[in-house]
Amino acid sequence: MVYWNPSLYAFSLGPFEVRWYGLCWVIGLALAYVVTQRLYKRQQLKYETFEPLFLYCFFGILIGARLGHCLLYEPGYFLSHPVEMLLPIRRLADGEWHLTGYAGLASHGGTLGLMLALWLYVRKVKVPLLQVLDNIAVATPIAACCIRIGNLMNSEIVGKYTGSDYGFVFMHNGDTLPRHPGQLYEAVAYAVLFVVGLWLYRRYERRVGTGFFFGFCLTGIFVFRFFVEFVKEVQEPWEIALRSATGLDQGQLLSVPFIVLGLYCMCRRKARI
Repeated sequence: MVYWNPSLYAFSLGPFEVRWYGLCWVIGLALAYVVTQRLYKRQQLKYETFEPLFLYCFFGILIGARLGHCLLYEPGYFLSHPVEMLLPIRRLADGEWHLTGYAGLASHGGTLGLMLALWLYVRKVKVPLLQVLDNIAVATPIAACCIRIGNLMNSEIVGKYTGSDYGFVFMHNGDTLPRHPGQLYEAVAYAVLFVVGLWLYRRYERRVGTGFFFGFCLTGIFVFRFFVEFVKEVQEPWEIALRSATGLDQGQLLSVPFIVLGLYCMCRRKARI
């Protein structure tokens, strides 16, 4: 049993406090940036084609993840408070606006945002779309791993009670009993997926540009996401009724199309190993 109650802040810079969650996002994106840069260099792609990639990815993921959370999990609130959807602020009970950061980012929305951003990117730099998707896919799991560690530091997206001495007691949330550390499960799974993806890349580099690595990444991430949801609490109260009616929550239902797309990309004749 782990009594989990870390500070939300990693360090302070004068009056500015840096949250673990934001720091983990930055570390994850930086690692993905370095990995993708090396893949571009290994494939002898022009550096000029790589330069704008980070900005496309950053804004695609951020905007997609934010809109995904607002429209898929809390549409009733955010459609009536559109300013809070777009800016990291919220009007609290005291009637004043407070800087809260983007409290709510959805991985499914972030994935769609990234795919759209990459489509816009290839139209500008004239690099084959599947080659870009495959390169990004090799690097994506390490970023996903870091983001889930950020969720763990925030004591959010927690699991169900384990009913035993095994698990994390999320003291920041007022818990007294251990839960499944769903965030940690995902972080470890994505780290393993990253290592396996690198191994496959080194062994089957000729498959870059076929969509195989893109499919492998989508399938691996969202298959695990589908099954880990069974030991996680729902993120919004209305999902309780959804889970009672279908046996699945919103995250699982949203994962299915990505799994299907991933399997299709892996099983295409040109992508087969």
